[in-house]
Amino acid sequence: MKAVLLTGHGGPEKLEYREDVPIPKPAVGEVLIEVGAAGVNNTDIWTREGAYGTEDDPEATGGWRRGEPMEFPRIQGLDIAGRIVEVGDGVPQSRIGERVLVDFVLHSGEGENGLADTSLIGSERDGGFAEYVAVPAQNAHVVETSLTDEELATFPTAYLTAEHMLNRARIARGETIFVTGASGGVGSALLQLAHVRGARVIALVGAGKEDKALELAAEEVVTRGVSDLLAAVANATNGRPVDVVADVVGGEIFPDLLQLLRPMGRYVTAGAIAGPLVQLDLRTLYLKHLKLIGSTIGTHEEFADLVGYIEEGTVKPLLAGTYLLSEIRRAQEDFKKKDFFGKLVLLPR
Repeated sequence: MKAVLLTGHGGPEKLEYREDVPIPKPAVGEVLIEVGAAGVNNTDIWTREGAYGTEDDPEATGGWRRGEPMEFPRIQGLDIAGRIVEVGDGVPQSRIGERVLVDFVLHSGEGENGLADTSLIGSERDGGFAEYVAVPAQNAHVVETSLTDEELATFPTAYLTAEHMLNRARIARGETIFVTGASGGVGSALLQLAHVRGARVIALVGAGKEDKALELAAEEVVTRGVSDLLAAVANATNGRPVDVVADVVGGEIFPDLLQLLRPMGRYVTAGAIAGPLVQLDLRTLYLKHLKLIGSTIGTHEEFADLVGYIEEGTVKPLLAGTYLLSEIRRAQEDFKKKDFFGKLVLLPR
């Protein structure tokens, strides 16, 4: 089959496109999926680059399970939409032909406790950057929708991450939330899912993306790079305090993000695309009684909720572009430019 092998940590040269990779066989309790489309994520790039560091050394090379070496070669790809074409022992034959969306998280237990020790499809086992992928049957969720595979592949990682962030932050109806990186996959998912909860959404986006954020779900937008972020947000909120900051950017704006929050406000993060090391004035943290919340991936229950949102039409796909699987290097280069709104997707055929 056609597949892209990650041969080690490093640059795009570590991505090897092949057409002679054996088709995997589904083991006991697994299904084989013919991949229709697979989304491109920042996680793929950071994993390839080995950019996650370790707790002892932020500059160390390593995968997302910090301190644990990855096994190579590895087929990446977390966001998988396709159809079941074969089942392993213990899985009903009736599942063959089902159209599915894959929960990419391999939990160690149920609920949030299961996130304590997890593995990812596309990291600890082969993923969707191939024509076929084998996954545990319970991770292949039937989805009934008229959306294309390309559109479906925009959802899993971004929307599951966003759903978990909002649940962790306990966003409530009527609250104001400030979303950074709002034109990206997780950011645009946060806009939609926070709006569904009845929150007042303020978006931070790059120049030229303001109208799309407003059309999607934001009530007000702030353009990235303004000289005075605090003043710009105050103007956007008409002076109302910010209850929650949902951040995937980090970097130099982190101190301002905490300043935006009202006393007893909550800051939740699931990314650091502008830099993982930040400055924190502990006086801001303790004098304002702030909560700083880390969040990553999501639970099986939240993924099932996501499938429900898709089937109900509560959320909509933001497909920004498609590439052939053989064009993965160009897709990742374009992804890093951040000059699009939504998600980029690879097509195996």
